[in-house]
Amino acid sequence: MRIAIPMSGECLDQHFGHCQKLALFDVSDQTREITAHVELAAPQHEHGLLPRWLKERDATVVIAGGMGAHARTLLEEAQIEVITGAPSEPPAVLVRHYLDGVLTSIDRKCDHVCSH
Repeated sequence: MRIAIPMSGECLDQHFGHCQKLALFDVSDQTREITAHVELAAPQHEHGLLPRWLKERDATVVIAGGMGAHARTLLEEAQIEVITGAPSEPPAVLVRHYLDGVLTSIDRKCDHVCSH
């Protein structure tokens, strides 16, 4: 599995489509442990581009704060699981919460403060 998290600075960016970079985490399906991690500059902001960009990089899950309906639809059509409402925390923390089953998708307003 490959988990993608939009970032600004060292934490999740609450605005999915306007993030500075994306953290991509490879996770073993057998052990549920992170096997690789890379941060890539986000593509130029263009309507509908980021979901395609993530699909091309084999993302299977996106953990985000806020996300528009169109982006969510495009990700789901690409068979990428979408988790929204995540807090502004470091991406490795969010991945661990997701893998431990304590991060669930909720509709939540933006929170721009990183707690770590």
